[in-house]
Amino acid sequence: MLVEIDINSGFCPGVTQAVKVAEEILSDGKTLYCLGDIVHNTAEVNRLKEMGLKTINYADFENLNNVSVLIRAHGEPPKTYDIAKKNNIILIDASCPVVLRLQKRIREAVQVGPDDLQVVIFGKKNHAEVNGLVGQAPDKAIVVSNINDLKKLDVRKPIYIFSQTTQSPEKYSEIIDKIKLKAEEILGSSNHIKFLNSICPLMAKREPLIADFATKHDVI
Repeated sequence: MLVEIDINSGFCPGVTQAVKVAEEILSDGKTLYCLGDIVHNTAEVNRLKEMGLKTINYADFENLNNVSVLIRAHGEPPKTYDIAKKNNIILIDASCPVVLRLQKRIREAVQVGPDDLQVVIFGKKNHAEVNGLVGQAPDKAIVVSNINDLKKLDVRKPIYIFSQTTQSPEKYSEIIDKIKLKAEEILGSSNHIKFLNSICPLMAKREPLIADFATKHDVI
């Protein structure tokens, strides 16, 4: 039996960098907390735990003072930074640059957009990255996970659509098309519907790559 590891497998660059930062701090013998699992990989979480990384939840975070806390690649909402400042917590910010740019684009959309703007975020509800994105526009953000969630929207009003950086490009396109079609059916136009191609380019490539890899193997 031949076992082959896909050359494109492994953590994304954002997670890899967060892990590297954690390793460097822990190797110096310093105490480091991480707000949530650093990655959705039990083996890696346990490895870093053995090195001394202490994973905490938000309730723990709010009760900490004068410590160092790692922000993982998923990013965080403004509230997290406010709590850190209040509690004199040193934040080691390992947020993915792609996520940070997306957070900035959402803030800018709200700043220049009309008062009745709806900020649609296509992604997984309560996912760490999505929570961070929602935090950039707390009063305007609407999380959409599937077609059924589109009933939350008022397509007669301005809409700006964004996607969680790790979502499927095909599914994101479908969401955009459905929203625009619904607006055109009601108003005869979708010019008030804007969207940003916010999916990480590296992640977008992985789906077709694994599909191609699968055609060359019996089991994945």
